[in-house]
Amino acid sequence: MLDFLTSFSPAFILIAAGVLAGFIPASNISSHARKALLIGAPALALVLINTIYFSQTQSTYLGGHMSFAGIELTTLRIDNLSIIWGYIFCFAGILNGIFALHEKCKITDTSALIYTGAGIGAVFAGDLITLFIFWELLALSSVFIVWRGGPKSYPAGMRYLAMHILSGVLLLAGLVIYGRETGSYAFNNIGLDAPGGWLMLLAFGIKAGFPLLHNWIQDAYPRSSVTGTVILSVFTTKLAIYALARGFAGTEMLIYIGGIMAVFPVFFAVLENDLRKVLAYSLNNQLGFMVAGVGVGSTLALNGVAAHVVIDILFKGLLFMSMGAVLHRVGTTKASELGGLFRSMPYTAVFCMIGAAAISAVPFFGGFVSKSMIIAAVFEDGQFIVFAMLLFASAGVLEHSGIKVPYFAFFAHDSGKRVQEAPWNMLVAMGIAAFFCIYLAIPGPFGGMQHLYNLLPNEVAGAAKFIPYSTDHVVFQMQLIMAAMFAFALLKRVGLYPPERRAQILDFDWTYRRLGLALVKWVGAIWTRLGAFAIYLLKKFFSMIGRRMYQVFSPAGTFSQDAPSGIAAVLISGMLAAVLLVVYFF
Repeated sequence: MLDFLTSFSPAFILIAAGVLAGFIPASNISSHARKALLIGAPALALVLINTIYFSQTQSTYLGGHMSFAGIELTTLRIDNLSIIWGYIFCFAGILNGIFALHEKCKITDTSALIYTGAGIGAVFAGDLITLFIFWELLALSSVFIVWRGGPKSYPAGMRYLAMHILSGVLLLAGLVIYGRETGSYAFNNIGLDAPGGWLMLLAFGIKAGFPLLHNWIQDAYPRSSVTGTVILSVFTTKLAIYALARGFAGTEMLIYIGGIMAVFPVFFAVLENDLRKVLAYSLNNQLGFMVAGVGVGSTLALNGVAAHVVIDILFKGLLFMSMGAVLHRVGTTKASELGGLFRSMPYTAVFCMIGAAAISAVPFFGGFVSKSMIIAAVFEDGQFIVFAMLLFASAGVLEHSGIKVPYFAFFAHDSGKRVQEAPWNMLVAMGIAAFFCIYLAIPGPFGGMQHLYNLLPNEVAGAAKFIPYSTDHVVFQMQLIMAAMFAFALLKRVGLYPPERRAQILDFDWTYRRLGLALVKWVGAIWTRLGAFAIYLLKKFFSMIGRRMYQVFSPAGTFSQDAPSGIAAVLISGMLAAVLLVVYFF
């Protein structure tokens, strides 16, 4: 039985469940069946992955072999790097299913299952062609989740789809060049010196939200549905981090890219009014830590990246779930329209603060362990400028996600809104995520930090060399946290903190959504004028030809003076000549 189960990737279980969910009729009873698939399929995939991993004696398991156009594909590769992504993707799929139990939407359920399956399939891809297939399926399935956000989400979904198709085209071009030059499509370390390496790095960078390529995150995620944003926050960007860790670990350029990614969203998030968009910028900020860690490429750095992927999915999912619950009950996540919700949504407020503490790297919360590993690895590598940038970004994320989001949503001024607490299934999902945000940061025999270490891609001894709960590190982190909190309180007190206002923050996407649109309109206007001028010239040309023809062939024309019968005689003569030629030759 195990041999049969290991003959294909667990991703196909989720994809098949998604297709099946699409054929289940829309009714109350059928909705329960879809929800069972939404939770049961990732749970079954998790069990299968765990069974395969622990049943093998080798460190790497290769299976799910298929032949495509004469090329051998490996659809299932489970090793020390991919296993932790597989675990957290399946667990996130289960949490998403619980959080969406109240929602009766066939499209969202179907897309979520296929989207989860595509993410898991890409993580376990053993070759670049398999990666590309799931890479594209990830984009096609997720865009429907974006579109379910309402009428305003359609343009954002189209821009989202365009960026991801571009990523797929770059990946395809890169892998074709790589395969032809090297004779292998295996998905291992690639590097920038490899044929097609730059194209594949750019393809991964789009999905990872590299600077100037990041706006699809802030554009699409906040416009998705209540549950859609939670689903979207998990797979695409974290898969890109996996692809970078697999193919470009130790690429020095990524250290500086990651540092910039961690810093620049801080300024936009502090000014932004939409709290879900604040969290989208915060997502970019956390991805910067991971990209910098991949760039360092050391044992500690890659362990930190893997750990931070797990913790980030938990605390970022928890924060998006809390804001989704607010959106579900209040109908908005605008900071200018919220406040005082702790009175009517106390449990959601507590869970949001746990997520805020985790993302702010407060001791005994998840981010304290994983983020500190990356920062320590950057320091050990001698990248002191990037180290300072990450420290600034750590303080900045406390300002916008650690303080701003819970403060303006649940405290601050009282908006007067009195609503019901979030539905029970949302509270259960948030409670599970909040529990693991704390549990995985607790050391000792009763904590989960060692369990997290055991899942990391490199040897546990390498991860254990970093001790997060040393006196110096705890004191330094608390000083950083207290300084950020003091700065927030002082700026609010003196009135210098940017007020929550109903305004759109301009980002780099302005260049192609406004300036680019204006350029297209200008080119279109010039093209219209050129077309009108060309038509005018053609009309004049044919008018001149017509006049000359009339002057030659008309009854009063030049030709008629030599042939009085005029144009009719010419035509009859031509027809007679043609008949004679046909009779002569045939």
